[in-house]
Amino acid sequence: MRRFSARLVRLLFWLLIARPLALVVLGLNVRHRDRLPQNGPALIAANHNSHLDALVLVSLFPLALLPRLRPVAAADYFLRNRVVAWFALNVIGILPIARDTQGGRDPLKACETALDHGDILIIFPEGSRGEPEVMGRFKRGISVLAARRPQVPVVPVFLHGLGKALPKDDPILVPFFCDVFVGPALHGSDSQAALMQALEASMRRLSDTCARGHGLLPDNPAS
Repeated sequence: MRRFSARLVRLLFWLLIARPLALVVLGLNVRHRDRLPQNGPALIAANHNSHLDALVLVSLFPLALLPRLRPVAAADYFLRNRVVAWFALNVIGILPIARDTQGGRDPLKACETALDHGDILIIFPEGSRGEPEVMGRFKRGISVLAARRPQVPVVPVFLHGLGKALPKDDPILVPFFCDVFVGPALHGSDSQAALMQALEASMRRLSDTCARGHGLLPDNPAS
């Protein structure tokens, strides 16, 4: 009964609050939405500027996939007290991972298990929210995970504007038109470096496409 109640609360939250906020209030402009996976397992790799990032990404998928959508998040932050932990686990549906490897534990083991169960993991390779609208350096964890599960597609997604709508440490939401650019799927290989290079290159292309759309770069980079 308790599990059913939690599922109902999660469904109502996404249906009545999160999706209207993401799709209506923020006025999302989504490019190449058809490139998002229709089922799992899959990895969504996105830049990270705001707590809105996970809400927007989950809202892009059909509600039927909600049980399979798992934003990967830091356990020490989201499980810091019982209230936050309950909301993060049961409503947002996070997959908590430890950021330290003390005792020889493998922080990616839970991600592997989730992928084996057919989940779609949302990962922010930067690790944490950075300066608004500035993409930071990617950490190698996603390349390690992709190498362990090379059959799982890695879908790059570039988010723009969410760092202005709700920047880090700012509790006030400012409605701001936001863009989502979805890139072609990548696949892991034995070479973690090759996957990282391909992912970073794809994210730069998506970022440049977004910048050109806003008039921040010339339409013809060679001119």
